[in-house]
Amino acid sequence: MTAVDLILRKFDGSPHRQVTGQLLGEDAYGTWLATPRGSVVSYHYGDRPTGLTRADAVRLIPAEGWWMAMCLAEPDARDMYCDVTTPARWTGPAEITVIDLDIDLVRYRADGRVEVEDEDEFAEHRVSLGYPDEIVAGALQAVAELREALTQNEEPFADHYRKWLGQVGRS
Repeated sequence: MTAVDLILRKFDGSPHRQVTGQLLGEDAYGTWLATPRGSVVSYHYGDRPTGLTRADAVRLIPAEGWWMAMCLAEPDARDMYCDVTTPARWTGPAEITVIDLDIDLVRYRADGRVEVEDEDEFAEHRVSLGYPDEIVAGALQAVAELREALTQNEEPFADHYRKWLGQVGRS
């Protein structure tokens, strides 16, 4: 399988987070990357420069859309973690880059509740990093669409991702 670097930057171009996944394939929903448990994540914030993923996951980079999704295997309490981002761009032959826009949506496995996180960070960075109106509009539209899709258990967030998650760890 081909290794693909997934790079998240902040709006000012500074590095935020990076993980290398294995390209599983593409379908009508976008590009699917595997990040098996123990994959190295480089953080460029806080007090932890690197960490290891705690559960097998697949990451969906949509063909179009202001988000990306991480679909997590058990025993993680979350089954879905979505970052609101600018649309993804292939920035190299094996590199995808997005601008992280702070807001995240999480769906919890046990009760299916969906929570929106870091709206305060979005509001702060909207001013301090100078998000243009079109960036704000794209992010807020993504939040509304993701909340609806996750709450209503719409594809690819219902069962479709499981086919890809079942491939994590296979050679």
